[in-house]
Amino acid sequence: MTESLIATDLPSTVTLVDGEGGLSRLDVSTPVATAEVYLHGAHLTAWTPAGQDPVIWMSSKSTFAPGKAIRGGVPICFPWFGAGREPGMSPAHGFGRLAGWTLVGADDDAGVVTLTLRLTDADVTGVPGAQVWPHPFEATYSITLGSELGLALSVRNTGTDEYSFEEALHTYLHVKDVTGVTVEGLDGARYVDKVSGAESRTQDGPVVFAGETDRVYHSTGTATVVDPGSARTITVAKSSSANTVVWNPWTAKAAAMPDYDDAEWPTMVCVETANALDDAVTLAAGETHTMTARYAVANKA
Repeated sequence: MTESLIATDLPSTVTLVDGEGGLSRLDVSTPVATAEVYLHGAHLTAWTPAGQDPVIWMSSKSTFAPGKAIRGGVPICFPWFGAGREPGMSPAHGFGRLAGWTLVGADDDAGVVTLTLRLTDADVTGVPGAQVWPHPFEATYSITLGSELGLALSVRNTGTDEYSFEEALHTYLHVKDVTGVTVEGLDGARYVDKVSGAESRTQDGPVVFAGETDRVYHSTGTATVVDPGSARTITVAKSSSANTVVWNPWTAKAAAMPDYDDAEWPTMVCVETANALDDAVTLAAGETHTMTARYAVANKA
């Protein structure tokens, strides 16, 4: 357990435990919600509001080990997305999800718990990929856990030169059967279709799923996952985000991933809040950029 990454007192509703693979995990339990957050990657792996089924999806074959990414939950993609915009940007989705983040704040306000975690360039020495992007930064990540889930990722340029970065909150959402799910709120939005070789297309109506889906939408608005099988909707509202990414691996890609069970793909969909590709963030020295996402669940009759 990495108690050195705890730099604040914990309320009684937050407990530090040994999680999977011996990685340090924060367990949250209140009358309002339960949740799990790993210090490895500041990775949210569970959030269940009172009276609801689990909202966050996790792979049953996920790897929990230093230097490895957790499959499922809410990985933080930073400071690049996917393979990055330049050659040699490895590992995929950057080093933010592979680093140990320090818990610097933990508060309980009437059952709504807020956890604040921090990562700087000084913390990532030796983390895979950190040498590829040698820019000074301070990233602060706020997770608010209640009847709704709030996420806020702030990045400050602590250096003297301007630089750019990509970011995403790669949220895996639990659904009953993705073949019956639709994602609303993206009608008319342009998107890059990564399955068809990065073709540019325009969304017509709600997003439906009939095969592998990997799309980076240019959209600043709210998206809603309509899940008839679970009789509920999951709404994703956001700010300071130019992109919404929608992803499901389907059969072949699921079978090719060792940390993803072949039969699990129908039970998840990723709706990600992002600034990626041509919408990367540029920060001048001393500037801060904050991207937020808020998730709300509603039952349907």
